[in-house]
Amino acid sequence: MNNNMTRRSFLKKTVSTLLTLTGAGIGGRYYAHDIEPNWIEFNEIVIQHPLIPKGFNGMKIVQFSDTHLGFQFQLKELQSVLTKIQTFSPDVVLFTGDLMDEPNKYPHHSKIIPLLQNIQAPLGKFSIYGNHDHGGYGSKMYNQIMERSGFTLLQNSHAAISLINGDKLYIAGIDDAMLGSPNIQKALLGIPEKAYTILLSHAPDLAEFAKDYPVQYQISGHSHAGQIQVPFAGALVTPPFGKKYIEGLYELENLTLYVNRGLGTTRLPYRFLARPEITLFELQSNENQ
Repeated sequence: MNNNMTRRSFLKKTVSTLLTLTGAGIGGRYYAHDIEPNWIEFNEIVIQHPLIPKGFNGMKIVQFSDTHLGFQFQLKELQSVLTKIQTFSPDVVLFTGDLMDEPNKYPHHSKIIPLLQNIQAPLGKFSIYGNHDHGGYGSKMYNQIMERSGFTLLQNSHAAISLINGDKLYIAGIDDAMLGSPNIQKALLGIPEKAYTILLSHAPDLAEFAKDYPVQYQISGHSHAGQIQVPFAGALVTPPFGKKYIEGLYELENLTLYVNRGLGTTRLPYRFLARPEITLFELQSNENQ
């Protein structure tokens, strides 16, 4: 415990110094503590692929991630985010892990549920485990919260999204890489060949394995884009399994990866050059006529 506190204190002093130096012109620490963590960016990504059935043209998927409730991000911020998500009229909503920062110490579990229940997504709401969801004996708590909120929790499993005309695509989800037991093969078991499949993995670096499977798109969180970035040097600290792929779009052979920067913070209550994010994906088929 003492070593952890010493390390955290050292990091805090180091970051404070860096923020003062790199951000002096815009308020430095004030900006990183009070402005950027609340300055949410809304990114729109078009997903095109010949395996996407035509019936899914224009389908809207909203991803939010890494709220870390109880640290810096609180219920009022979650309410605001969910209200904004509804303005997109999403067909599908994805939560890619780390709901609470320390589940066993968070006192408002029951208040999360009605907020998440209010999300309307006619084709489904899906979630996966992050490392903080398993941490602090949180696995069962997180499971109960998400299921009672109407989310399908994908833990090395998948779900089909079906349209009235018979068109289908698949959402698969794997367990967290740090504190869980991810199994891509198990998650994909039973998905037909040449079916368009989106894989949810909290840890982005597992794309190195996912690219060898019949998965066309991976959606992740976890990294927070490093949370603190230094100009011309990049992310100050990145977490395990979030070191290679930090934010945004990547192309890996036949797999496209998108890494969301998340909404909350952890360890240190700062964001600098790593704005919180909500992502809207729109599907487009370029299936041959």
